[in-house]
Amino acid sequence: MVKLTLIGRLSDGLPLAQTPEYLNEDTEATSVYKEKGELLLAEISRRGALGNSVMTILIDHHSFHYLISKSVCYLTLCDAQYPTKLAFHYLHDLKKEFEKVDLKIVEAFSRPYAFKKFDYVIGSVRRQYVDTRTQANLYKQKSGRVQDLSVVTEDYSEFMSRVETPAAIHNNKTEHSEWNSEVLQLIALKWTPIAICFVAAVVVLWSSIVITEYGINTTS
Repeated sequence: MVKLTLIGRLSDGLPLAQTPEYLNEDTEATSVYKEKGELLLAEISRRGALGNSVMTILIDHHSFHYLISKSVCYLTLCDAQYPTKLAFHYLHDLKKEFEKVDLKIVEAFSRPYAFKKFDYVIGSVRRQYVDTRTQANLYKQKSGRVQDLSVVTEDYSEFMSRVETPAAIHNNKTEHSEWNSEVLQLIALKWTPIAICFVAAVVVLWSSIVITEYGINTTS
């Protein structure tokens, strides 16, 4: 069963629309998975073009499936038994509806879940995918409308473990600064004496030239 759906902007990970709250059966559990879904959106946004455009992420007895298209991420949570192909049919249908929206409207949102009108579109499309045994859904599972993609599957904890924490980023910057400082010190120790000798040699040479010219002028 399709339990939760989030649609987010890829540029900043901002969630724009979600499954209408009245369709959530277990509010407490949904809230927990919604939070994890938001973290996924943020991480997918951070990876940007380096990430996969389609992916399945396993969590507990569920699966997050996501699809990226035209700078928008479509993310849904389903039971582990829910057919993966049908889940991606669902995401493709959402994508088709969302792409009817003017891009300027999508870019204008600044608050999470501000696109309330599309929540009802999600609810309407979701209704078609609740029962996997309908003739339409059985046909979709056998048809090739959604190409048989090589969908990468990964565990949620493994996927999120790649996220750099602020502390790790700070440590990397500190180590980098320390390394730069050590390098500068080594360069200074090695080249400062050489530079001093070179400058001294130039001064001595210049002085000898001046003295020679002064001697010649005096004799003349």
